Amino acid sequence: MTDTPAPSAPAPAPGTAKDPAGPGDGLVRIGAIVFIVGAVATLVTVAPLFLGTTPFPTVAYLVSMLMAVGFVVAAVGVLRTVGEQRRQAKSAVAASAASAASASPAASPSAVA
Repeated sequence: MTDTPAPSAPAPAPGTAKDPAGPGDGLVRIGAIVFIVGAVATLVTVAPLFLGTTPFPTVAYLVSMLMAVGFVVAAVGVLRTVGEQRRQAKSAVAASAASAASASPAASPSAVA
């Protein structure tokens, strides 16, 4: 018989206390939704051009611009998340350096004499 490892615990579901939402997660979700709306609008406005029917009014083409807006909103969310992770990493490094400095014994005048 072969020894098979025991199955590990399942990963926590997103949005639980162990996986808190980052600062830019909401922007990424909103940006994705706006992007999808813009993509659908683009498909709808381009279809009449290929089918030979009457094109939609200008407003429909303006709704297609939501694709770019959604992309920008999602990118801002990603940048906010990256910035927060960098700040957390920087503070963790500073905390570990401070704890390492306090843990090392300092040279006292009585030890030198």
